[in-house]
Amino acid sequence: MDPFQPEKASDVDHIKALQLEIHQTFIDMVKARRGAKLQDNDDLFTGQFWTAITGLQLGLVDGLGDMRSHLRAVYGEKTKLNLIQASRGLLGRKNTGGISHGHLLGAAGESLMNMLEEKSLWSRYGL
Repeated sequence: MDPFQPEKASDVDHIKALQLEIHQTFIDMVKARRGAKLQDNDDLFTGQFWTAITGLQLGLVDGLGDMRSHLRAVYGEKTKLNLIQASRGLLGRKNTGGISHGHLLGAAGESLMNMLEEKSLWSRYGL
């Protein structure tokens, strides 16, 4: 399965077998989890996808709505939901997970050079 070598029929067969196994595992998990809620539909596990309304009709979801409304319906109107967001630094900018802005700016030139070098290497293969 070397991307730089001609395609082998045995490799294609192996990948297709893996895909079938993964797909069957997915089907089994959905059927075990959703059970009798699923509609009997031949297109259900063909790889097609649907809107939320059709998913509801097929039994793929229990309901439609947003998280806040659902949590309040289940746990009561007094349920408090806190918004979690990145903290802001001294200059009002969002913190970047512990990496200082100065470090990011200093590394920008090096990152650019690395990116250009990598692009040059891949271009040899037409990629």
